[in-house]
This record gives sequence, C-alpha cells and structure tokens, in this order.
Amino acid sequence: MGMTYLKLTLTAVFWGGTFIAGRILALDVPPFSAAFLRFVCATVFLFGFLYTRGRRPSFSLSQWAWLLFLGATGIFAYNAFFFSGLKHIPASRASLIIACNPALIALASSLLYRERLGMVGSAGIVLSVFGAVIVLSKGDPAAVWRGGVGVGDGLILGCVASWVAYSLGGKRIMKTVSPLTAVAYSCLIGMLLLSIPATVEGVWTHLFRYEISAWASLFYLGFFGSFLGFLWYYEGIQAIGPARAGVFINLVPLSAVLMGVGFLGERIEASLIFGALLICLGVGLTNRR
Repeated sequence: MGMTYLKLTLTAVFWGGTFIAGRILALDVPPFSAAFLRFVCATVFLFGFLYTRGRRPSFSLSQWAWLLFLGATGIFAYNAFFFSGLKHIPASRASLIIACNPALIALASSLLYRERLGMVGSAGIVLSVFGAVIVLSKGDPAAVWRGGVGVGDGLILGCVASWVAYSLGGKRIMKTVSPLTAVAYSCLIGMLLLSIPATVEGVWTHLFRYEISAWASLFYLGFFGSFLGFLWYYEGIQAIGPARAGVFINLVPLSAVLMGVGFLGERIEASLIFGALLICLGVGLTNRR
C-alpha cells in the first residue's frame, strides 16, 4: 500500500508541473493542438510499454464501449472544457473549481459503488478541499467567488464532471482489464477525437515550426503528466478505490504553487504553508486504515 501512496503523490507532483509546462507551451502552440500532441506522445509511450510486456489484448463490444467512454470523457471532454473555460476565467479560479474533484468523486463513488469513507474519511476530504482553496486563493477564499458564476465557471465544472466520469468509469472497466490497458486505449481514443479540432487549428501546418522549449514541454506533458500520471492514478483507483485515490488530486495545486516558487520566482505566502498542512492532513485522514 505504501508504494500506491507514493505513486499517487508523485502523480500529483507531475500534474502540478503540467501547469508550468502548459504555460510555456501556450506561448507557441494553440490549445487543441497542444492537447492532441500531448496524447500522441503519451500514446506512443503507453503502447510501447504495453507491447514490450507482451500484452496484445482483445476486447468485447462492452469493453470497447467503456474504453470509448473513458477516451471521450477523461481525455477529449476534459481538455475541451478545460481549454474553453480558460478563455473566460483565470487559471487560478479554474484550479479552485477543479479542486472540487475529490469530493464529487467520493460522493459519486458512494452512490454507485457503495464505497464508504466514514466520518474520518469524509472530514479528510473536506479538509483537503479547504486546504486547496486556501492555497489557490492566497488565504482569501471569498475573493474568488465575488465575481459570481459565469460561462467559464460552467465550462470548468464540465471539466470536473468529465474527470469524475473518467475516474468512476475506470473502476468499472478495471474489473476485466489492467490499468495499463485501460489508460493506453482510452488515451488512443481521446487522441483520435482531439485530432479533429487540432486539425482545424492547423496542427499539421505548424508542426515543425515550434521552438525547442515547446517540444520539451510536450515531452513533459506526454511522459510525466500523461503516461506515468494516468497510469499510476488508475493503479491507485484499482488498489484503494476512486474516493481515496481522488483525494490526492488536492496535492496538485499545492505542487503547482511550489513549482511556481521554484521555477518562476514567485513568493511563498503564509497561506501556502497553512493550506499545505490542511491538504496533507486531509489526505492522511482519508487514507487512514
């Protein structure tokens, strides 16, 4: 179980780093093109790993339907809502809304799979979400919501719904296929779906005009943010369930802020330290045996 927790923690760190890589990439590559190329890279690594282990799975019609569901929700819809939402609201506000993921995953998991956390686990989810709010709002949670709820907020909520569906659908299909197989084929399907808007953006025309920094960012997003991140997240769901694995998502904004301090020279606020303590305490309580 210790290795599962380590992998989920590293996944949160990798996903925190995607904000830095994504910021660099956004200077040179349009959003759908970036998402498409990210999953081209991820799919190459996933299938290379899959076939070096001698796995050439065949699927039933029902399994193909679930894989299509995962690719359409966690890969295509998530990116579509995410990049569209960021046209209307700042990244910090979007990250705060995405921090609702663990609580909604736990709620949906309890309804669909009868996964019970108890009072301590539920308190842990609340603490970790509140900690993420403190980190992202720099100690003033109310300030984030003073602008009201607009189109961008609704789009990012669609992003949250997509990830909840991807997490719960993953638990369902992993009753019959491995995490590696589920992630590889869902990424392949999502990549094919993303190729449509990416082509409209002119991804093939501009492919060889990107800077080295853009290709380095794509490698990070594809290998660390997608190949390892998605694989280890699904392994976590298989090992400890969607609710307990999902709470590690609240470490993502914390790691993103810390990387911003390290790579972009941003200041460490007192709210960061306080929020970090709440997040770590919440994750610990949720996963308390």
